[in-house]
Amino acid sequence: MAKIKVTQIKSGIDRSERQKLTLQALGLNKLNATKEVEATPQILGMVKKVSHLVKVEELA
Repeated sequence: MAKIKVTQIKSGIDRSERQKLTLQALGLNKLNATKEVEATPQILGMVKKVSHLVKVEELA
């Protein structure tokens, strides 16, 4: 599986509870926090739901 690097670029404050929980499930809890995760369909769906709060980079 390919890996992606997900970085939180906007705050989860004043967002819906569902978006906050999605950020938490991705392992992002602070601004500019970065996690490397496998690009599974489940993870890609989570990233899509909070795409306005995160930056995604593909890793080779």
